[in-house]
Amino acid sequence: MSTESLARFAAGLRFTDIPAPVIRRTEDLLVDWFGSAIAGHGARPVETIAAFAREMGPVGGRSEVLVGRTRTSPYFAALVNAAASHVAEQDDVHNGSVFHPATVVFPVALAWAQALGASGERLLAAAVAGYEVGIRVGEFLGRSHYKVFHTTGTAGTLAAAATAGHLLGLDAARMQHAFGSAGTQSAGLWEFLRTAADSKQLHTAHAAAAGLMAATLARDGFTGAQQILEGPQGMAAGMSQDADPERLVDGLGTRWALAETSFKYHASCRHTHPAADALLEVMRANDLRAENLARVTTHVHQGAIDVLGPVVDPATVHQSKFSMGTVLALVARFGQAGLAEFDAHFRDDYTVALRDCVQMVLDPEVDGAYPKRWIGKVTVHTNDGRVLQGRVDEPKGDPGNTLSREEITAKALRLAAYSGGASEAEMHDAIERLWDVARAPSVGMLLGASS
Repeated sequence: MSTESLARFAAGLRFTDIPAPVIRRTEDLLVDWFGSAIAGHGARPVETIAAFAREMGPVGGRSEVLVGRTRTSPYFAALVNAAASHVAEQDDVHNGSVFHPATVVFPVALAWAQALGASGERLLAAAVAGYEVGIRVGEFLGRSHYKVFHTTGTAGTLAAAATAGHLLGLDAARMQHAFGSAGTQSAGLWEFLRTAADSKQLHTAHAAAAGLMAATLARDGFTGAQQILEGPQGMAAGMSQDADPERLVDGLGTRWALAETSFKYHASCRHTHPAADALLEVMRANDLRAENLARVTTHVHQGAIDVLGPVVDPATVHQSKFSMGTVLALVARFGQAGLAEFDAHFRDDYTVALRDCVQMVLDPEVDGAYPKRWIGKVTVHTNDGRVLQGRVDEPKGDPGNTLSREEITAKALRLAAYSGGASEAEMHDAIERLWDVARAPSVGMLLGASS
């Protein structure tokens, strides 16, 4: 039984089982997540969820709310930190599962590690368990699932349950119960994009909190469905037409899916990144400026059309990050699509004019490679009549074109400066401790949260 095998792995994983390069990669992903979490400071959807947590949760506690410099219960800390880390669109992504692991795994790992006084080794091992489970569930649910469901909200509940369950010391049987309770709460629909709703942050907040709750209930004897993934009325039956149970146990314990995770360079939906990088490649190679562009065709996979296609005239900054035309317009103008560029220019006349010159077309090669590989291909028509082709096989941030630790640190500092969520000195201190977290006897507060 696939659910049982996955639960047995998550419960039995030990820090010493994990290869050193995978541990180093986990540290990289942790620091990258921390920057994204701080970037959520001040964002209206995040502040609304944080206000809800303050109203419902305890004043004071053992776990840190990063954007509020307060402490609360693990449940509400995970809830808020998960929402915060998914608003800037800079959190990591695993290509094959089309899943953002960090935003549902690390909020839970940090909240329970702080509450339990757990070591850095335990936090890292729990995070690896969460990544490995969540990625495999996302791969199992397949492309048909992602067409309607936001995989981070669905597979994310099981990733969060695996993370919490590992820190709570669940045995395999109780971990399986936790998966059952997590899976029955899985939710997250793409419909929110059509009206620029705030749901994306709710998806991650709910997934992290629901997974944490499922594991905590299982610790205390609460039971869940035993085949929540592959059962006749389980997740695959209700949420997928192409589910593949073999994906749940593919290389379990030997293939470290966490190491396949990509960092996000542009502050936008990952589906826009391959085309953005391909456009940059054409512009640099041919010394083009934005005013030289007459038309840009992006050759994309079906998943990009499904997610980005409904966003025709973005009304908010966040919605514009799911507009292929807006992203490419900003890249053409500024050489990047960063947070500041979106805030200042996503809807000005020049961006809109460029946006409307961009189209997406389905490309058989790109679609055939997806989701394992996210190839970027563009055809650029210039105002002087040239037709130029661009291609990237590994967008910036992919494992074969990854970010260095210096680049990860610089990115986190930029995100904090953008939101004002922490000073440069505070960030340097927290990041230094996170790089060395494997040697920490206990995981403390990162920003000196008050009670």
